[in-house]
Formats: sequence, C-alpha cells, structure tokens
Amino acid sequence: MVLPVLALYQDNYADATPFLLGLTLGIYGLTQALLQIPLGLLSDKIGRKPVIVGGLLMFVLGSVVAASADSMQGLMIGRALQGMGAIASTLMAMVADLTAEENRTKAMATIGASIGLSFILAMILGPLIAASMGLSGIFWVTALLGLIGILVFLVFVPRVVALQRNRETLADIRHIASLLTEPTLLRLNIGIFALHLALMASFVVIPSILAEELNVSADNLWWVYLALLGGGFVAMLPVMILGEKHQRQKLSFVSAIACMAIAMLVLGTARGVLMTPLMLLVFFACFNLLEASLPSWMSKACPAGRRGTAMGIYSTSQFLGAFVGGTLGGVSLQQFGTDGLFLLLTAVLAIWWLLSLGLQSPRPLQTLVLHVGDSEHNDFVKIISAIVGVDDILLIKGESLAYVKVDKKTVDMQSLRPYLKR
Repeated sequence: MVLPVLALYQDNYADATPFLLGLTLGIYGLTQALLQIPLGLLSDKIGRKPVIVGGLLMFVLGSVVAASADSMQGLMIGRALQGMGAIASTLMAMVADLTAEENRTKAMATIGASIGLSFILAMILGPLIAASMGLSGIFWVTALLGLIGILVFLVFVPRVVALQRNRETLADIRHIASLLTEPTLLRLNIGIFALHLALMASFVVIPSILAEELNVSADNLWWVYLALLGGGFVAMLPVMILGEKHQRQKLSFVSAIACMAIAMLVLGTARGVLMTPLMLLVFFACFNLLEASLPSWMSKACPAGRRGTAMGIYSTSQFLGAFVGGTLGGVSLQQFGTDGLFLLLTAVLAIWWLLSLGLQSPRPLQTLVLHVGDSEHNDFVKIISAIVGVDDILLIKGESLAYVKVDKKTVDMQSLRPYLKR
C-alpha cells in the first residue's frame, strides 16, 4: 500500500531526498532478504508458532514506528522493522505440516493467488487510505492488519503436533552453494532480482509522473492503478495460457522482458499524455506475466527434494532486488533525473534479456513425495529408476521419504501409486 503513494507524500518530511525515498522503499526488502532463510531454519528448531507470531509482532511494531515517524529516517527505520517479520518461508513450511501431500500443490497455489490478489488490492487501497488519512494512516492500517493476522493464526490455524521433514518446503543450507551455481536456477534468480529491481525503482517516479505530468489527483490515483493492473492482467493472461498450452514458455518469457525494456526506453525518451499510460500498461502486463511465470519455472527446474532450499534462495533474490531497486532508483533520480532512471532500467532489463536467451523451455515435470519402508531402501532407486517417466530421484539415508521428479505426460503412475500412500 505504500508503494504507489510514498513518492507523493515524501514532501511532508523535512529531510526528504530522492535517495532517502528510494532507501525507504527498498529497505523492507533488505531485512526480508537477510532473515527469510534464518527464520525458516529457526522455526524447524523451536516450532512454527513462536516464529510466525514473533514475525507478525515485529511487523506491527515497524508499522507503529513508521506511522509515528516525523522524518524520512524514522520512516525508514519503521520499514526496516516491518521487513524483519520475514515469515513467508515459515508459513510455507507450516502449510506442508498441515496438508496432505495430494493437496499440497493446491494449497500452495491458493497462497500464490492470494498474494497476487493482495498486491492488486494494495495498489488500489493505498491511494484511497492515503487520500483520506495521510501516509501515516496506511501504517496504522497495516498495524491493525498485523494484529488481525495474529488473531486469525492463533484462533483458526490448527496446532502442529510434529514437524514433517519435507525437503520440498524446508531449506537446507548444505545445498545452497550447489543451487546457487546451477545455470538454470541462477538465471531464474537473476530474473526475479531484476524484475523486482525494476518494479521498486520505477515506483520511485511513477506516482510523481501520474500526478505532475498526467495531472492525476491523489483522490483519483486508485482507479488509475486499477485500470493499469487490471488491463495488464487481461493483456498477459492469453499470452501465458498459449505459452503453457503450446510449450512456448521461453518465447513468451523473453518477449515479455523485451517489451518491458522497450517500455522503460520509451518512458525515458518520449513520455506524453498518450504514450505514458500505454507504456505503463505494457510494463504492468509484462510484470504480471513474468511474476507468474518465474516461480512456476523455478518449481519445474528444481532438483528433486531441493525445492525448499531453491525457493528460499529465490525469495531472497526477490527481496534483494526490491532493496537494490529502491536504493538505485533513489540515487539515479537524484543524480540523473527521471529520464536517466528509466534509461538505467532499460539497460538492466536488456542484460536480463540476454541472460534469459540461454534458458530452455521447462519440461512438464513435477515432484512426487514417495514413502519408503526400511526394508526397501537398498533396491528403491533401482526399482523407481526403471519406471517410465521418472527423471530424478533423491533418497536420503535414514529418512522414510523419497523425492522423485517425473514427467507428467509420460510417467507410469500405476507403478508409483503403491509408494504414494502408506
């Protein structure tokens, strides 16, 4: 909710500068990135409940500090504290604790959809709340939402009796180095970094462009964002569906990056009453497509049993991109102006486009979690490897679960079915 309006309200603080504006936007991402994996690992040791409640309390504290701030530095401290409530990975792990394996994919998809919906609602509600209550009103509302989140968690979320050591949702620091250097995963991590860098840096100037160059009043910002996000979603949906249906994900992916770079180039050189909203629409359409495609591609590309660790690295890359984007956007705006900022983002996206050309369209793979009896360990890999459609296997000595990557189109599920439930 802060993202679409902060640039318009920074003048309320005496120490406001473009650099502090960008840093205030981005510092939330820095503390999120630093604590995402550590808090997930901590929850493995002391339980999900204290980490989740503690994270939400930290978020509430940060919101109160930001709402009470009378300077950009105080606002920045509040945003940093908000980011220290980095519980996303812990929540995902708890979903694994509370759901049966056959329902887990649906549960994760539902969470992903709710995150996307919350982003759209935030872009609409942020300007509405700020117009009636000021910037501090947004932070008071987020503090209230944090308290509601704690109440919902304590009252409605079942108590976990024992953690399930499912490597598809838990991070394992022993495998971070190998996953960081895997070529496909590296390109995807760079991608989510660049995507959120571009988003955060753009919002250092987008609110001001809408207000000053297009004469959109603060009261009307909400419907402009609704039109841009809604139009962008409608525009990207058929492209994404056709790409999935005809196995042309790479084509739609690299095309979206190229169009995003072109939009930034035009915004840096030829803004106008017609061109600016059109290019912003292209920007949001491409952002929606890439934001939806990247985690799906990452999930398909992860080695068997390493999804939790790979997604932890992915989330860290995303939040680091937000931090670098906000900071870089503030510095660029201060040194080179609005045009220079957009041209810099054009260069960043062009580099990402070049790196993405080395990607191969993801195969239709999914990971199954199989149950292995103690007496079956010795022959399990040999038996499963012989089944049609099995691509990769991870079997950990001493554990009763095995992680098998299969081709959804060709796998012989009948042969695997005895291992799915015990």
